Amino acid sequence: MVHFVGAGSGAADLITIRGASLLKNADVIIYAGSLVNPELLSYASPSCEIYDSAAMTLEEVIEVIKRAESEKKTTVRLHTGDSSIYGAVREQFDELIRLGIDYDVCPGVSSFCGAASSLKAEYTLPGVSQTVIITREAGRTPVPEAQSIQALAAHQATMILFLSTSLTEKLQADLLSGGYSEDTPAAVVYKATWPEEKIFRCTVGTLHKTVKENGLYKTSLIIVGGCMGDDYLRSLLYDPGFTTEFREATQ
Repeated sequence: MVHFVGAGSGAADLITIRGASLLKNADVIIYAGSLVNPELLSYASPSCEIYDSAAMTLEEVIEVIKRAESEKKTTVRLHTGDSSIYGAVREQFDELIRLGIDYDVCPGVSSFCGAASSLKAEYTLPGVSQTVIITREAGRTPVPEAQSIQALAAHQATMILFLSTSLTEKLQADLLSGGYSEDTPAAVVYKATWPEEKIFRCTVGTLHKTVKENGLYKTSLIIVGGCMGDDYLRSLLYDPGFTTEFREATQ
């Protein structure tokens, strides 16, 4: 059996209870060493075989899993955050299906959730944004044209950008040409929830300068949108003049 486990946003104690249990009972762990906090390996048993996939190809990962399966061992494939976001897991799923190897998925806390907690931010604010766009700037990995930064910026939603810190000069230009104003609030969170976390608040107009001046080029998340400003509408959910399924309006 292979368990795909989301490692969480960074802090070792932000893995789920289920994820920690799977790590403790694994015979083999293949972890994304360039991104996963190595402290998570402390959950593993002393006899567990551990592989760092940062220097491995898909084929090499699958070979380790095949060997573990032939030896009746349980494998945990440990991915950063939640594996459903930029986890490159679909290609692994398809290979395991082809080989007739059973697998399941344990969700994790994504770094975009960890960044919100660090920023003490709410991504969806009434009157500001009711939509969150998770995307990336086009680099060596292309992005479908209809999902370009310029196209998505037109929605004026909260935008969360993965894998884009090394591309901020282009990103800033694309955000501005797409419709965000120079003074739209933005933030860059380096290693959200890790002990070495750093937060840099800026605007769309100062995004590239902020990233360059602080030497940020990877393991950072960029958040753009009015949700980090001070203007928003009060939620009707707790408004005394609003009737819900659970209470009557009192005003």
